[in-house]
Amino acid sequence: MKAVTSITFVFILSLLLGSFSIADAHAKTGKRAVKDGSHIQPDNFYPRVKMVTSMGEFIVELDRRKAPISVNNFLKYVDMRSYEDTIFHRIIPGFVVQGGGYTAEFEPKPSLGTIFNESGNGLKNETYTIAMARQNDPHSATRQFYFNMRDTPSLDPGRNWGYAVFGYVAEGSDVLDSISEVETQYSMDLRAPDVPITPVVLQKVIILPAPTF
Repeated sequence: MKAVTSITFVFILSLLLGSFSIADAHAKTGKRAVKDGSHIQPDNFYPRVKMVTSMGEFIVELDRRKAPISVNNFLKYVDMRSYEDTIFHRIIPGFVVQGGGYTAEFEPKPSLGTIFNESGNGLKNETYTIAMARQNDPHSATRQFYFNMRDTPSLDPGRNWGYAVFGYVAEGSDVLDSISEVETQYSMDLRAPDVPITPVVLQKVIILPAPTF
């Protein structure tokens, strides 16, 4: 029994020393753990952000009550200023405006991992909503998002997973309308169609103050 206790003590001590070593390493290199976004206005279920683009500004209200994972994930990238100077790289009039993943030079921005698909949260892919873009794998969303430019029930969950909506455009939808109408072409850089000829740049995303009651 004493031998088992000693082994347990040594194991716990090694874990503690290991954690201190990792913390010291981060301190020496200047690195810090990336927060998950839940620290931003944690008591506000509906944080708002202002999106400043090369074609104007609009405000998006996020729904943390119904889509906490998606909202916190989005705010995490905002907090890191990782959306600054990215482009809307996929624009289809009357359908979608997608961005958040590339620089104006078509360089992919770094991802911090995939998130769980919250498409069953009750929010629908309706006009002016914002949702997470993903690959065929339902849980493959990382940092890219899109705006619905029409009601698209085919993107909602049914027999299969849908695309997770996590907010809507609260002000400035006319700016988004203008963005959705820009001229596009096939891009050899992205190997994809529907890429704006003149880049539409998301210059910054600003977290707006929480309301006071």
